[in-house]
Amino acid sequence: MIGYVTLGTNDIDKAVNFYDQLLATIGAGRFMETEQFVAWATGPGAPGISVTKPFDGEKATVGNGNMVALEMDSPEKVDAFYQKAIELGATCEGKPGPRGEFSGFYAGYFRDLDGNKLNAFHFAMPSE
Repeated sequence: MIGYVTLGTNDIDKAVNFYDQLLATIGAGRFMETEQFVAWATGPGAPGISVTKPFDGEKATVGNGNMVALEMDSPEKVDAFYQKAIELGATCEGKPGPRGEFSGFYAGYFRDLDGNKLNAFHFAMPSE
């Protein structure tokens, strides 16, 4: 259902460097690029994530309550992705681990260099 998600940035070069390195850890590469916008995906037809300087020329700001959730195929990949984000300068919003009442839901939360909130998660459906 989701085609791509766009995050605002005030420093496109810094943001692109961060996401080039972070998203490479899950096999994502650039698929669209202009001077103001870069998008990554894991393959043709897969949902993407992008960064952009705001079209209106105003400063990019963080949306309160907005978050991008990136699905991983194991808790170990959640840990590795989260750790890479932190190594690249992201700030912790919740270390990886099981979350709340959702059996099988494992996630780590962080903010990118512009303050956008993301999480890496794995959800193992309970056996019936």
